[in-house]
Amino acid sequence: MLGRGLVPAGEPVLRGDDLGVLRGDGLFETMHLRGGRPWLRDEHLARMARAAAAVELTLPPAEALVELLDTICADWPAEVEGALRLVCTRGPEDGGPPTVYATLAEVPAAAKAARRDGISVATLPLGVPAVARTGLDWLPAGIKSTSYAVSTAARRWARRAGVDDVLWVSSDGYALEGPTANVVWLAGDTLCTVPAADTGILPGTTAAWLLAHAHQLGLAAAERLATPAELAAADGVWFTSSVRGLTRLRTLDDTDLPDSPLTPHLHTLLSFPLP
Repeated sequence: MLGRGLVPAGEPVLRGDDLGVLRGDGLFETMHLRGGRPWLRDEHLARMARAAAAVELTLPPAEALVELLDTICADWPAEVEGALRLVCTRGPEDGGPPTVYATLAEVPAAAKAARRDGISVATLPLGVPAVARTGLDWLPAGIKSTSYAVSTAARRWARRAGVDDVLWVSSDGYALEGPTANVVWLAGDTLCTVPAADTGILPGTTAAWLLAHAHQLGLAAAERLATPAELAAADGVWFTSSVRGLTRLRTLDDTDLPDSPLTPHLHTLLSFPLP
Protein backbone atom coordinates (compact mmCIF):
# COMPACT_ATOMS: atom_id res chain seq x y z
CA MET A 1 0.00 0.00 0.00
CA LEU A 2 1.35 3.41 -0.95
CA GLY A 3 2.84 5.04 2.13
CA ARG A 4 2.57 1.87 4.19
CA GLY A 5 4.53 -0.82 2.39
CA LEU A 6 3.77 -4.54 2.27
CA VAL A 7 0.57 -5.58 4.04
CA PRO A 8 -0.72 -9.17 4.50
CA ALA A 9 -3.63 -9.90 2.19
CA GLY A 10 -6.03 -10.44 5.08
CA GLU A 11 -5.22 -7.18 6.86
CA PRO A 12 -7.71 -4.29 6.38
CA VAL A 13 -6.36 -1.36 4.37
CA LEU A 14 -9.46 0.72 3.53
CA ARG A 15 -11.47 3.08 5.67
CA GLY A 16 -15.17 2.37 5.90
CA ASP A 17 -15.94 5.70 4.25
CA ASP A 18 -13.51 5.27 1.36
CA LEU A 19 -15.27 6.48 -1.79
CA GLY A 20 -14.01 3.51 -3.72
CA VAL A 21 -16.18 1.36 -1.46
CA LEU A 22 -19.13 3.69 -0.99
CA ARG A 23 -19.52 4.80 -4.62
CA GLY A 24 -17.12 2.78 -6.73
CA ASP A 25 -15.27 6.06 -7.24
CA GLY A 26 -11.86 4.88 -8.34
CA LEU A 27 -9.73 3.36 -11.06
CA PHE A 28 -7.72 0.21 -11.48
CA GLU A 29 -5.40 -1.54 -13.91
CA THR A 30 -4.56 -5.24 -14.06
CA MET A 31 -1.25 -6.36 -15.55
CA HIS A 32 0.15 -9.74 -16.51
CA LEU A 33 3.24 -10.58 -14.49
CA ARG A 34 5.74 -12.60 -16.51
CA GLY A 35 9.32 -13.26 -15.56
CA GLY A 36 8.57 -11.38 -12.36
CA ARG A 37 7.85 -8.14 -14.24
CA PRO A 38 4.55 -6.51 -15.28
CA TRP A 39 4.05 -6.73 -19.04
CA LEU A 40 3.11 -3.43 -20.73
CA ARG A 41 3.47 -1.61 -17.42
CA ASP A 42 3.99 1.81 -18.97
CA GLU A 43 0.97 1.37 -21.26
CA HIS A 44 -1.21 0.48 -18.27
CA LEU A 45 0.03 3.44 -16.24
CA ALA A 46 -0.56 5.77 -19.19
CA ARG A 47 -4.12 4.47 -19.55
CA MET A 48 -4.73 5.01 -15.84
CA ALA A 49 -3.36 8.55 -16.12
CA ARG A 50 -5.74 9.33 -19.01
CA ALA A 51 -8.66 7.89 -17.03
CA ALA A 52 -7.69 9.89 -13.94
CA ALA A 53 -7.72 13.10 -15.96
CA ALA A 54 -11.17 12.20 -17.31
CA VAL A 55 -12.64 11.71 -13.83
CA GLU A 56 -10.61 14.49 -12.17
CA LEU A 57 -8.81 12.13 -9.82
CA THR A 58 -5.30 13.18 -8.76
CA LEU A 59 -2.88 10.27 -9.04
CA PRO A 60 0.42 10.07 -7.19
CA PRO A 61 3.50 10.72 -9.36
CA ALA A 62 4.25 7.95 -11.84
CA GLU A 63 7.55 7.28 -10.04
CA ALA A 64 5.67 6.48 -6.83
CA LEU A 65 3.38 4.04 -8.66
CA VAL A 66 6.35 2.32 -10.29
CA GLU A 67 8.04 1.99 -6.89
CA LEU A 68 4.85 0.50 -5.45
CA LEU A 69 4.70 -2.08 -8.26
CA ASP A 70 8.39 -2.89 -7.86
CA THR A 71 7.89 -3.45 -4.14
CA ILE A 72 5.06 -5.94 -4.49
CA CYS A 73 6.83 -7.81 -7.30
CA ALA A 74 10.21 -8.02 -5.56
CA ASP A 75 9.98 -11.59 -4.21
CA TRP A 76 7.56 -13.05 -6.74
CA PRO A 77 8.89 -16.28 -8.36
CA ALA A 78 9.89 -15.49 -11.94
CA GLU A 79 8.46 -18.78 -13.23
CA VAL A 80 4.93 -18.11 -11.87
CA GLU A 81 2.36 -16.14 -13.86
CA GLY A 82 0.88 -13.33 -11.80
CA ALA A 83 -2.12 -11.03 -11.95
CA LEU A 84 -0.97 -7.63 -10.68
CA ARG A 85 -3.73 -5.16 -9.86
CA LEU A 86 -3.15 -1.45 -9.16
CA VAL A 87 -6.05 0.38 -7.50
CA CYS A 88 -6.52 4.10 -6.87
CA THR A 89 -9.70 5.40 -5.20
CA ARG A 90 -10.68 8.98 -4.47
CA GLY A 91 -10.02 8.36 -0.78
CA PRO A 92 -12.08 9.16 2.33
CA GLU A 93 -15.47 10.77 2.04
CA ASP A 94 -14.40 13.76 4.14
CA GLY A 95 -11.42 14.49 1.90
CA GLY A 96 -7.78 13.57 1.91
CA PRO A 97 -5.32 11.85 -0.42
CA PRO A 98 -6.36 9.04 -2.73
CA THR A 99 -6.12 5.48 -1.50
CA VAL A 100 -3.54 3.62 -3.58
CA TYR A 101 -2.60 -0.03 -3.31
CA ALA A 102 -1.60 -3.02 -5.40
CA THR A 103 -2.42 -6.71 -5.09
CA LEU A 104 -0.62 -9.68 -6.59
CA ALA A 105 -1.85 -13.24 -6.97
CA GLU A 106 -1.22 -16.18 -9.25
CA VAL A 107 -3.22 -16.20 -12.49
CA PRO A 108 -6.32 -18.32 -11.77
CA ALA A 109 -6.49 -21.81 -13.19
CA ALA A 110 -9.79 -20.93 -14.91
CA ALA A 111 -8.08 -18.13 -16.86
CA LYS A 112 -5.32 -20.50 -18.00
CA ALA A 113 -7.88 -23.12 -19.02
CA ALA A 114 -9.84 -20.56 -21.06
CA ARG A 115 -6.61 -19.55 -22.79
CA ARG A 116 -5.97 -23.17 -23.69
CA ASP A 117 -9.48 -24.43 -24.49
CA GLY A 118 -11.39 -21.36 -25.67
CA ILE A 119 -14.75 -20.12 -24.41
CA SER A 120 -18.44 -20.05 -25.25
CA VAL A 121 -19.88 -16.55 -25.63
CA ALA A 122 -23.35 -15.07 -26.01
CA THR A 123 -24.25 -11.59 -27.20
CA LEU A 124 -25.90 -9.24 -24.73
CA PRO A 125 -27.55 -5.91 -25.64
CA LEU A 126 -25.93 -2.86 -24.05
CA GLY A 127 -28.84 -0.60 -25.01
CA VAL A 128 -26.94 2.28 -26.64
CA PRO A 129 -25.89 2.98 -30.25
CA ALA A 130 -22.29 2.11 -31.07
CA VAL A 131 -21.03 5.69 -31.19
CA ALA A 132 -23.39 7.29 -28.66
CA ARG A 133 -21.16 7.33 -25.59
CA THR A 134 -18.35 9.36 -27.10
CA GLY A 135 -20.82 12.19 -27.78
CA LEU A 136 -21.66 12.55 -24.08
CA ASP A 137 -19.02 14.94 -22.80
CA TRP A 138 -20.13 14.45 -19.17
CA LEU A 139 -19.67 10.66 -19.25
CA PRO A 140 -16.07 9.37 -19.14
CA ALA A 141 -15.78 6.47 -21.56
CA GLY A 142 -13.13 3.83 -21.99
CA ILE A 143 -11.87 3.81 -18.40
CA LYS A 144 -11.30 0.96 -15.94
CA SER A 145 -13.50 2.12 -13.10
CA THR A 146 -13.84 0.30 -9.79
CA SER A 147 -17.58 0.77 -10.32
CA TYR A 148 -18.01 -2.70 -11.77
CA ALA A 149 -21.73 -3.31 -11.32
CA VAL A 150 -22.52 -3.58 -15.05
CA SER A 151 -19.68 -6.01 -15.71
CA THR A 152 -20.55 -8.25 -12.78
CA ALA A 153 -24.21 -8.22 -13.81
CA ALA A 154 -23.17 -9.39 -17.27
CA ARG A 155 -21.04 -12.15 -15.77
CA ARG A 156 -23.96 -13.31 -13.60
CA TRP A 157 -26.18 -13.37 -16.67
CA ALA A 158 -23.57 -15.47 -18.49
CA ARG A 159 -23.60 -18.06 -15.70
CA ARG A 160 -27.38 -18.23 -15.81
CA ALA A 161 -27.29 -18.60 -19.60
CA GLY A 162 -24.74 -21.40 -19.38
CA VAL A 163 -21.94 -19.63 -21.27
CA ASP A 164 -18.46 -18.58 -20.25
CA ASP A 165 -18.64 -14.91 -21.21
CA VAL A 166 -20.65 -12.28 -23.06
CA LEU A 167 -20.08 -9.87 -25.93
CA TRP A 168 -21.92 -6.59 -25.57
CA VAL A 169 -23.77 -5.43 -28.68
CA SER A 170 -24.95 -1.90 -29.44
CA SER A 171 -28.61 -1.07 -30.08
CA ASP A 172 -27.76 -0.59 -33.76
CA GLY A 173 -26.34 -4.09 -33.98
CA TYR A 174 -22.54 -3.79 -33.66
CA ALA A 175 -20.21 -5.84 -31.48
CA LEU A 176 -18.51 -3.74 -28.81
CA GLU A 177 -16.51 -5.57 -26.11
CA GLY A 178 -16.74 -8.11 -23.33
CA PRO A 179 -17.03 -7.17 -19.65
CA THR A 180 -13.30 -7.75 -19.22
CA ALA A 181 -12.02 -8.23 -22.76
CA ASN A 182 -11.69 -6.76 -26.23
CA VAL A 183 -12.80 -8.69 -29.28
CA VAL A 184 -10.34 -9.37 -32.11
CA TRP A 185 -11.15 -11.16 -35.35
CA LEU A 186 -9.51 -12.21 -38.61
CA ALA A 187 -11.04 -11.01 -41.87
CA GLY A 188 -8.98 -12.47 -44.71
CA ASP A 189 -5.44 -11.32 -44.02
CA THR A 190 -6.46 -8.47 -41.69
CA LEU A 191 -6.56 -8.66 -37.92
CA CYS A 192 -9.34 -6.39 -36.67
CA THR A 193 -10.68 -4.92 -33.47
CA VAL A 194 -13.37 -2.40 -32.51
CA PRO A 195 -12.34 1.30 -32.63
CA ALA A 196 -12.25 2.45 -29.01
CA ALA A 197 -12.07 6.16 -29.84
CA ASP A 198 -15.35 6.00 -31.76
CA THR A 199 -17.32 3.71 -29.47
CA GLY A 200 -16.15 4.53 -25.96
CA ILE A 201 -15.07 0.96 -25.18
CA LEU A 202 -11.94 0.34 -23.16
CA PRO A 203 -8.82 0.72 -25.33
CA GLY A 204 -7.23 -2.64 -24.62
CA THR A 205 -3.49 -2.76 -24.06
CA THR A 206 -3.21 -6.39 -25.18
CA ALA A 207 -5.33 -5.84 -28.28
CA ALA A 208 -3.34 -2.74 -29.22
CA TRP A 209 -0.03 -4.56 -28.83
CA LEU A 210 -1.30 -7.49 -30.87
CA LEU A 211 -2.48 -5.34 -33.78
CA ALA A 212 0.72 -3.29 -33.69
CA HIS A 213 2.71 -6.52 -34.17
CA ALA A 214 0.34 -8.27 -36.60
CA HIS A 215 2.81 -7.61 -39.42
CA GLN A 216 5.14 -10.18 -37.84
CA LEU A 217 2.60 -12.81 -38.91
CA GLY A 218 2.17 -11.29 -42.37
CA LEU A 219 -1.14 -9.68 -41.43
CA ALA A 220 -2.55 -6.20 -41.82
CA ALA A 221 -4.33 -4.53 -38.90
CA ALA A 222 -7.50 -2.46 -38.79
CA GLU A 223 -10.09 -0.98 -36.46
CA ARG A 224 -13.64 -1.36 -37.70
CA LEU A 225 -17.19 -2.08 -36.62
CA ALA A 226 -18.69 -5.51 -37.22
CA THR A 227 -21.99 -7.21 -36.48
CA PRO A 228 -22.18 -10.53 -34.63
CA ALA A 229 -23.14 -12.16 -37.94
CA GLU A 230 -19.95 -10.82 -39.51
CA LEU A 231 -17.94 -12.16 -36.59
CA ALA A 232 -19.56 -15.56 -37.00
CA ALA A 233 -18.43 -15.53 -40.65
CA ALA A 234 -14.87 -14.42 -39.81
CA ASP A 235 -11.83 -16.65 -40.12
CA GLY A 236 -11.26 -16.57 -36.37
CA VAL A 237 -12.54 -14.65 -33.34
CA TRP A 238 -10.78 -14.09 -30.02
CA PHE A 239 -11.07 -12.18 -26.77
CA THR A 240 -7.94 -10.44 -25.52
CA SER A 241 -7.29 -9.29 -21.97
CA SER A 242 -4.38 -8.65 -19.66
CA VAL A 243 -4.60 -11.84 -17.59
CA ARG A 244 -6.26 -14.42 -19.85
CA GLY A 245 -4.23 -13.19 -22.81
CA LEU A 246 -5.74 -14.55 -26.02
CA THR A 247 -8.85 -16.73 -25.81
CA ARG A 248 -10.56 -18.09 -28.89
CA LEU A 249 -14.33 -18.02 -29.12
CA ARG A 250 -15.52 -21.58 -29.67
CA THR A 251 -19.16 -20.52 -30.02
CA LEU A 252 -21.07 -17.28 -30.39
CA ASP A 253 -24.80 -17.47 -29.63
CA ASP A 254 -24.66 -21.28 -30.04
CA THR A 255 -23.01 -20.97 -33.46
CA ASP A 256 -19.78 -22.94 -33.71
CA LEU A 257 -16.86 -20.77 -34.79
CA PRO A 258 -13.85 -22.07 -36.73
CA ASP A 259 -10.72 -23.07 -34.84
CA SER A 260 -8.34 -20.82 -36.73
CA PRO A 261 -4.87 -22.20 -37.48
CA LEU A 262 -3.66 -18.71 -36.56
CA THR A 263 -4.47 -19.22 -32.86
CA PRO A 264 -1.19 -20.90 -31.81
CA HIS A 265 0.81 -18.28 -33.72
CA LEU A 266 -1.03 -15.49 -31.89
CA HIS A 267 -0.31 -17.19 -28.57
CA THR A 268 3.36 -17.38 -29.49
CA LEU A 269 3.45 -13.76 -30.58
CA LEU A 270 1.89 -12.60 -27.31
CA SER A 271 4.10 -14.94 -25.24
CA PHE A 272 1.33 -16.01 -22.88
CA PRO A 273 2.16 -19.57 -21.74
CA LEU A 274 -0.29 -22.36 -22.42
CA PRO A 275 -0.94 -24.86 -19.59
